[in-house]
Amino acid sequence: MTIEQIYKLAVEMGIKNDIRGEKNVRNRLKKEKEKYRNMNEKEKKYYDTEKLVNPYSDTRIYYGDLKRKVSRILTGIDMETPELFLAQKLSEKKPIDLVISHHPTGPGLAALHEVMSMQAEILALYGVPISIAQSLLHIRMDEVSRSVNSANHNRAIDAARMLDIPIMSTHTVTDNIVTNFIKKAIDRQRKNIETVEDLLNLFQKIPEYQQATRDKAGPRLFAGKETNFAGKIALTELTGGTEGSKDIYEKMAQAGIDTVVGMHMSEEHKKEAEKSHLNVVIAGHISSDSIGMNIFLDELEKRGVEVIPCSGLIRIKRFKKAKKKILKKTKSKPVKAKKNPTSPLRRRSGLRRVKK
Repeated sequence: MTIEQIYKLAVEMGIKNDIRGEKNVRNRLKKEKEKYRNMNEKEKKYYDTEKLVNPYSDTRIYYGDLKRKVSRILTGIDMETPELFLAQKLSEKKPIDLVISHHPTGPGLAALHEVMSMQAEILALYGVPISIAQSLLHIRMDEVSRSVNSANHNRAIDAARMLDIPIMSTHTVTDNIVTNFIKKAIDRQRKNIETVEDLLNLFQKIPEYQQATRDKAGPRLFAGKETNFAGKIALTELTGGTEGSKDIYEKMAQAGIDTVVGMHMSEEHKKEAEKSHLNVVIAGHISSDSIGMNIFLDELEKRGVEVIPCSGLIRIKRFKKAKKKILKKTKSKPVKAKKNPTSPLRRRSGLRRVKK
């Protein structure tokens, strides 16, 4: 595969696994193209044209030739300058053609707040009025934008350029994948999930969460009790950049939501969720990120790309490589065709009688 093909595959998988619905997301892209057409030249000068084909601003190629062939990648949750030097060291034996980070860097990190807008639509799916969700979310988006503003965004990209190692990130696209994965797992077992404990037990059947539990970072209850009824379960904190507004929990409770599933939660957010009497199940940050990345990486391996995991990635494969069929050599006598030129064999093969 080329770097461009890997990037396009990531975006396509992100769109297809978006719980807002593929059709909805593609309609957003159409509106973005229309918006771009109506811009003046000054506005177009600094516009990120990748937004016309990729709705997730934290998934980008930061450095590298798009047409470069990729046979081997180094990938993990956070791929910064130390991991790039690791890639260079590993390349001494066999080349690392591309580094893939889950978490964004450079412009992907600077634009993290942009993907948060999808959270309002996800909340609306669970009954929270879209006007309230958007209003509270815009405040939080501004907070996140300011919080990452002072970061040294391009440090890792500069290192990649100097080492000539291509680098990209797949943040929201793989967060979408794990969100859809967990949604399907819950939907399949919904009739058996009565209490919060039942939900936690479901997570413990997933390999990445099993390993995270061994590493003392597995799924756990942040708010509520295990004996509480799970009720209406909302997957509102698994994708969409980062944590939303802490003031949204009251509105979620009013919408009939009983249990919130997330990757991580700050102490401040936890306290607000408790005030609204919500159950909060935190599946785990790095382990959840690993699930989304693994499903994507499986698709790369199926296409012949070797994957070297590092930087916290819990690599679990969900496919089996096809075994090569070994054909045994056997001696067989050649089959002679009949002399009749109109025989089925001759009609199919196009054979003709040739006079000697």
